[in-house]
Amino acid sequence: MSLNVLLGLQWGDEGKGKIVDVFASKYDVVARFQGGPNAGHSLEFDNVKHVLHNIPSGVFHKDTLNIIGNGVVVDPIILKKEINELKEKGINVNSNLYISRKTHLILPSHRILDAASEAAKGKSKIGSTLKGIGPTYMDKTGRNGIRIGDIEDDRFLEKYNFLKDKHKSLLNQFENFDYNIEENEQEWFDAIEFLKNYRFVDSEHIINNLIKENKSILAEGAQGTLLDIDFGSYPFVTSSNTICAGACAGLGVAPNNLGNVYGVFKAYCTRVGSGPFPTELDDNDGEKLQNQGNEYGATTGRPRRCGWLDLPALKYAIMLNGTTHLVMTKADVLTKFKRIKVCTHYIMEDNSKIDYFPYDQYKIKESIYKEFEGWEEDISEINDYNKLPNSFKNYINFIEDETGVPVELISTGPDRKNLIEK
Repeated sequence: MSLNVLLGLQWGDEGKGKIVDVFASKYDVVARFQGGPNAGHSLEFDNVKHVLHNIPSGVFHKDTLNIIGNGVVVDPIILKKEINELKEKGINVNSNLYISRKTHLILPSHRILDAASEAAKGKSKIGSTLKGIGPTYMDKTGRNGIRIGDIEDDRFLEKYNFLKDKHKSLLNQFENFDYNIEENEQEWFDAIEFLKNYRFVDSEHIINNLIKENKSILAEGAQGTLLDIDFGSYPFVTSSNTICAGACAGLGVAPNNLGNVYGVFKAYCTRVGSGPFPTELDDNDGEKLQNQGNEYGATTGRPRRCGWLDLPALKYAIMLNGTTHLVMTKADVLTKFKRIKVCTHYIMEDNSKIDYFPYDQYKIKESIYKEFEGWEEDISEINDYNKLPNSFKNYINFIEDETGVPVELISTGPDRKNLIEK
């Protein structure tokens, strides 16, 4: 059986956590393949909201195996807290959580380096979550990193101190930046001891054996396509490959083992932090989207920038991922807008008109929109596609016609039950 992939098609925050949770009951395994605690996957059911950062969103299904893959970076302190919060809610992950030995560890000094680097950028800052993600991936590619498997090594403390000393020398290059690496060290080492109670595995072997056994596997992406280190709006991106190809490297599976690719996108667009955003709204409509959508980061709490759906960017993401099925989220947020807009083209600085996502999005001078009639009806309690307002169905049909990909599911609220199968 092939491995299916579910990921975001925008700048993250598309609502992937809820969709993975809904899908998880149909899968034997859910595996995270990249990112770290900068991710915030929100799920809501039984009137309780859950936010996951490192743990795959299949954890709420007791018969689903959850794997943190080698492409992920883990902060032991945050992971310990996340596990304990789940236990407090009656979710025991001892038996159904595996962690790849090749997963890289975020050290306390990584977080300090992240803060120092972001502070030094001044007005040019990227908008980092300051979780130490970037410096950890830098050590990974620089061949200096410490991995989960190193915890089992007798020389673990020696490796830790070597990397910490390296970080200290780097931090000394930042003028007037005060730090205390030792402040969180004890908590970090306590969390390391805590994680020893969980299964460290050679996940690439396990996943490939599960594929041979015809087990159903869902690879869960974090962040979004437009934050990909290679293909996103660089340098305002994350430090990992968020696209479908990242699932191969982040889990150790061959491309010919990939099956369906489910691309999740909001009915509009949002972005957290700095970076180009062609359809951003600085008017009443933008404020209305932010308020009705409760657009605040699940990890940082920062308000999200809001704008209309960007079709060239969506087509670009679909192309990069080989998306086979679309999932629209937060459709209910567009309720009570008299007119809804979709960006179809850009006007560039040289006055050329293009319909594709360009290399330098800062050279986009203007976005060209197609308008649609809005609707007044509350669609959050509708479970039958045929009962949706015609104006909303026209909106869906346009997206399908333009992208050539079917919209399979429509989310109309945060709860599991707020879902329409088309």
